[in-house]
Amino acid sequence: MKREIIQLFIEWKNRNNRKPLIVRGARQVGKTYTINEFANSQFLNSVNVNLEESPELKNIFKSTNPKSIVQELSILTNTDIKPGETLLFIDEIQACPEAIVSLRYFYEQIPELHIIAAGSLLDHTLSEIKLSMPVGRVEFCYMYPMNFREFLWAITENKLVDYLDNYTFGIPFSEAIHKKLLDIMRYYFFIGGMPEAVKVFVDSQKLIEVERVHSSILTSLQYDFAKYGSRSQQRHLSKVLDYVAQNTGKKIKYVNIDKEIRSINLKEAFYKLEMSRVVNLVKHTASSGVPLTTHINNDIFKAFFLDIGLANHICKIQLIDPLTILTINEGALAEQFANQELLVTGTSFIEPQLYYWIRDEKNANAEVDFLFQHNNFVYPVEVKAGKTGTLKSMHVFLFEKKIKTGIRLNTDIPTIGEFTTRVRSGASNSEITFHLLSLPLYMINQLPRLLNIYKS
Repeated sequence: MKREIIQLFIEWKNRNNRKPLIVRGARQVGKTYTINEFANSQFLNSVNVNLEESPELKNIFKSTNPKSIVQELSILTNTDIKPGETLLFIDEIQACPEAIVSLRYFYEQIPELHIIAAGSLLDHTLSEIKLSMPVGRVEFCYMYPMNFREFLWAITENKLVDYLDNYTFGIPFSEAIHKKLLDIMRYYFFIGGMPEAVKVFVDSQKLIEVERVHSSILTSLQYDFAKYGSRSQQRHLSKVLDYVAQNTGKKIKYVNIDKEIRSINLKEAFYKLEMSRVVNLVKHTASSGVPLTTHINNDIFKAFFLDIGLANHICKIQLIDPLTILTINEGALAEQFANQELLVTGTSFIEPQLYYWIRDEKNANAEVDFLFQHNNFVYPVEVKAGKTGTLKSMHVFLFEKKIKTGIRLNTDIPTIGEFTTRVRSGASNSEITFHLLSLPLYMINQLPRLLNIYKS
């Protein structure tokens, strides 16, 4: 299945100043499959070393001589490893910290050899590694479940992708195409973007098979908990996992998860799940411009699940007909989808981080779903499950932060316009004029391109 990140791999391959590339991402988001596809299309041959499946190979990487490592791997795999022609792929590298360290020596002594490493729990290893990290000698990229654009490719709706790629404001948008895209997006809401789930749907067209895949993936994630500590810590992880799936996009209050578990233990569970990239924490920032991290509050955050399809499976939603499924949390579904799409709108070599804005005051509450940074501008983003909905919180944010443009994501056709409204903020009641970019949810991946055209 086609993945956008392959273009980044190709650019990395052709750069003269490249370094060994480490691909970071949650379990089963398609890292191994995609890297192998890239290897098969771009190299004469490749050597795939899986350090979990072949633990006997770990000792090879204890050497500080990369030429010796290459020689041994070449003999053991009966394959020539030639710089410029061969891709050396070290999979599940988190199982061998020495292999991570060895990347430094590959970069320094055999820089012409293409090396990619990947691992599912890699962030844990990188944070705990006691050996000398190859700082400055490696580069990273980040991989997530298939986004909606990749889902359209998978179901061979290439014409729809082309239609969206060529749209600009001012061109009439087809209502028939809009309806078709909304229907497909509805399928994505419940199938999600985990590659195995998408593939089994494409191959079988049976939603019951998708449910089996979801169940299998969630079981494997639960098995990973055994690597995180004691049984009580594992129970905390399971408790938080279920809570996030069922309370997507809500401000986290530890007391709402379990009154019997100490908040410090729940905080640690969130940290471990974030490190595993199973949940994404969107933190509050009071900043009105870049960098958004200037006024971040790490204690105020909301959480989203790795994948919308997996989250709905945890919520026990059976996949009978996605077009007729009506949940009690439609707004949360839209926000979870927006979170996944916004995460991957940037470049894959920069770790993405989303933020939101909240004001929690008596008689003056306000919350903007996301703050989107593009070209050093910050845009407030409101997510709506339908075509309508008030934008009072966005108006307050625009007024208080003196920002001129907001973004609305909903289920209507794309529009752009200038509006004037009155805003109550504190004791004042003022009038503001602002620009509003309104996009259907399925066009989130087009947001950077359209903002570049709009330039405001």
